[in-house]
Amino acid sequence: MRIFKTRWFAKFAKEEGISDEKLCKAVRDADAGLIDADYGGGVLKQRIARPNEGKSAGHRAIILYCRADKAFLVYGFTKNAQDNINKADEREFKQLAKITFALTDEELQKLIKTGAYTAVTCYE
Repeated sequence: MRIFKTRWFAKFAKEEGISDEKLCKAVRDADAGLIDADYGGGVLKQRIARPNEGKSAGHRAIILYCRADKAFLVYGFTKNAQDNINKADEREFKQLAKITFALTDEELQKLIKTGAYTAVTCYE
C-alpha cells in the first residue's frame, strides 16, 4: 500500500501535530475494514486521535482509498471546527477520486516532484 498526502493535507497535519505513523494507522485500519465513514467512490473518512485524547474529539481525514494499492490523504479537519463534509464536498471528493485513481505512476511521480503530493513513510 502506497500512501500520499496533498500539499494542503501535509500542512494541516504539521499544524495539528499529526505524525505520519498516525496517518499510516488510519489507512491500515481502513485496509482492515475499520472504516469510520464510507462515502462511496473510494472516498472515506477516518478519525485520528489527538495526543492524550480519544478519536471522538480528534481529527478527521478524508482519504481517497483504492484498496491494497494507494491511499491519498486530501482533506482534514478537527471535530470541534467541523462536524462533517457536506454533499457538495462529497461529490467533489468523489470526482477527485476518479481523476486521482486514473493517474499513471509516471503522472504521480511528476506530481510528487512538483510538491503536489508527498509520500507518507510507514514503519510497520
